[in-house]
Amino acid sequence: MKEHRNISIADQIFDQLEREILSGKYARGEVLSELRLSKELDVSRTPIREALLRLEQENILKETGRGMEVIGISSEDMLDMYDIRLHLEGEAARRAALHISDEQLTQLLELTELQRYYINKQGNSSSEHTKNLDSEFHELLYTSSGSKAYMDVLIRIHKKMTKYRMASFSKQSRALQSNDEHMAIYQALALHDPNAAEQAAITHVRNAMHRMELMEPIDT
Repeated sequence: MKEHRNISIADQIFDQLEREILSGKYARGEVLSELRLSKELDVSRTPIREALLRLEQENILKETGRGMEVIGISSEDMLDMYDIRLHLEGEAARRAALHISDEQLTQLLELTELQRYYINKQGNSSSEHTKNLDSEFHELLYTSSGSKAYMDVLIRIHKKMTKYRMASFSKQSRALQSNDEHMAIYQALALHDPNAAEQAAITHVRNAMHRMELMEPIDT
């Protein structure tokens, strides 16, 4: 029971640290020691150690001998991840058009409409809601593909794009364009049209990639 509890705590710490590193709370090059994090998070060093090792395996941290150094995600990493999504996301959408359920379609539409609502509010908290709804939309799209392999790879990549995506969604024009693209994906899925779904998904990723290339570099 104690071991199960430690694993659960380690999972929570892993999720928290990954989110904070990718969102820029910890700067690139900053060293995170077990002792420091144990004090900051008020937990023992055992689950901290497990979480740090997992972050190292994700290539977000690297061992330096004096602690784990933050690597984060570079602009070059981001372009590579977009390139991977260009190759995989269209196929995931194509598969989703054949497998998606009526319940999943309803959920996608609700997410798209709710995202539009928050975009129109134009506040800082609205940008956070918009980003979270974007993540939910894509996770549901990947899940609807019926492929666990596609789902695992694409969800992991999408999560790592948090900081750049947040900067993008702070611009209302881009957020509105993204929302229109989500609606196009939904409409193609609702028609169960694999070709249209694939093209809509590829267009969405390509536009997001182009938007990122125009952004000022962001240190992570």
